[in-house]
Formats: sequence, C-alpha cells, structure tokens
Amino acid sequence: KMKSKKAGLFLIQFLWVVLLCANVAFANKASVAIEAPAEVTKGSEITIRLTVDHNADSLFHHVEWVQLMVNNNQIGYWRYSTLDLPPAATFTKEIKYTVNENTEIRAEASCNLHGSAGPGFFKIVIKE
Repeated sequence: KMKSKKAGLFLIQFLWVVLLCANVAFANKASVAIEAPAEVTKGSEITIRLTVDHNADSLFHHVEWVQLMVNNNQIGYWRYSTLDLPPAATFTKEIKYTVNENTEIRAEASCNLHGSAGPGFFKIVIKE
C-alpha cells in the first residue's frame, strides 16, 4: 500500500513538472503596439491606442500591468490581478492627449510570469 502511495505522489509531481514545462514552452512576454497620428498641428487632441498582446489570460497567467508614458511622464497605468483580469489575451486601451510639442510615446506591458517583451516607441511631430 505504501508503494502505491509513493508511486501516486511521484506521478502527480511528474505531471506538475510536465505541465509547468509546457507552459514555459508556449509562453510569451507581453507586448504593446502603439497607434497614433505621426504628424499633427500644435494643440491637437489625439487618441493614443495601445494594443496589448499576450498568449494567455487566465487566473494563473495574464498581463499584470500596462504603462503609457508621453515625453517621460506617465499618463496611463493599468494593473491587473487574479481577481481583476485583463479583458482578453489581446486587448486595447485608448487615451486622449493634447499634443503641444514634438512627442515621444513609450508603452510597455508585462506578464505576471514572463515579464515584458520591452517597450514600444512612437514619435509625433508638430506640423509647421
């Protein structure tokens, strides 16, 4: 009877390792694509659209946060958790912004298990 319990525990541990390895094999880091006009007149209100992409959206594996910076100032930050998941594995966030100077947008998202694929950048120039 003791041998069958040990064998059962070993099998459960083995299956956990296999599942964790499979999760890592199919994992990806969260990434963000930025959409905005490349050129505007000074004082224009624009919409900055972020498309966040990740291959999982579950209680255990999801986007943990998304950050939006404009000219090194944070203008958007969204945090997610097991109790407040993102809307989907791929989702969008939009924010309005008034452009008064040449502008650099930086956005980044991070997976709770695998981190970030790195920030995305976008530049907007003022039309003369």
